[in-house]
Amino acid sequence: MKKSHSNSTRPADRAEALRNEQNRKMARSAHAYVRGNTVKFYEWLRTRRHRALPSGPPVWICGDCHVGNLGPVADADGRIDIQIRDLDQTVIGNPAHDLIRLALSLATAARGSDLPGVTTALMLEQMMEGYEQGLSQTRRRETGQGDKPESVRVVLHQALERTWKHLAKERLEDVRPNIPLGDRFWSLSGPEKAAIDELFSTDTARRLITSLKSRKKDARVTVLDAAYWMKGCSSLGLLRYAVLVGVGKANKSKDFCLLDIKEARPAAAPRAPRSRMPRDNGKRVVEGARQLAPYLGERMMSATFMQRSVFIRELLPQDLKLEMDQLTREEAVQAAAYLAGVVGRAHSRQMSPATRKQWRSVLRRDRTARLDAPSWLWSSVVDLKSSHETAYLEHCRRYATG
Repeated sequence: MKKSHSNSTRPADRAEALRNEQNRKMARSAHAYVRGNTVKFYEWLRTRRHRALPSGPPVWICGDCHVGNLGPVADADGRIDIQIRDLDQTVIGNPAHDLIRLALSLATAARGSDLPGVTTALMLEQMMEGYEQGLSQTRRRETGQGDKPESVRVVLHQALERTWKHLAKERLEDVRPNIPLGDRFWSLSGPEKAAIDELFSTDTARRLITSLKSRKKDARVTVLDAAYWMKGCSSLGLLRYAVLVGVGKANKSKDFCLLDIKEARPAAAPRAPRSRMPRDNGKRVVEGARQLAPYLGERMMSATFMQRSVFIRELLPQDLKLEMDQLTREEAVQAAAYLAGVVGRAHSRQMSPATRKQWRSVLRRDRTARLDAPSWLWSSVVDLKSSHETAYLEHCRRYATG
């Protein structure tokens, strides 16, 4: 690795900068607060003690299934699909928890778009219809899941058009092979540099990096630069690094790739009783990704880095986040059905036909003549909206007063 730039930082500096950025982003809107506060969601869940919530079949769930954690994802061969794109909280758990978390996110996005409560009711109805349709689809890729919302079509088109230059300009500010230090990227200590060099000298890391279709399996892998990565909504104190790697022979044109190293911590999402998951949190995240988002999971690996469990993935230009901050009524209803279908397919791939049939029958209970969505889902969203709105305003008061 080449010598890092100036601007040495201490862990205390990093923690303070993360705290400030996290608070700023979560104060932007109620929807941003919901997306960035998974812990509060599971605090609410514990107060319910699972009363009035269905107990679904134990499968790998996202654990943090909000709108921003779904979007276009590319596989190693360059194919693109809408899948779950963040698996930090993944566990073998109750699939109903993903449904409630997604419903809360969609309802908050609708309110942020000044849509009436009637629209939220319609969204939950369409969400359940889309999820049940997704349960009947077990293929790796999407198969006729209805009309895509305009917001999804737009981001898919963007993903198909993107190249390494787009990713480099967004993440690195330039296409030159270095990581510019500043507000987002901070310099490394000596032990951090040595640990990154050691990690990327392993055969496992080389296989991950050369797994893309256009790369030779025996290609040389060289760490060109690395930095501590300031991500605003990451948990405080976690390790996070961006690593720029060159793939190819020395003195010849290289294929560049940008990798993300992220510390894996215990999930806030509750695991299903007697479920068997990897004890190592990095391995848990990778296994959950392979089950729920195959395109992403095949591009990930776990490792021990500076005595902590981490997971690593290459960032591809086609991997994008869905932004649904401003929705029309039609878009909101379509988005609810479509995104719930994505989650339904992710859950369905892990179920036998008999289990899927039984889970669908459970989901069709507790519906009234006026609302074609389970009463437990509606009451959960109403309760969560109230508690999160109160917490959001209190967060903004503390942020504004310093």
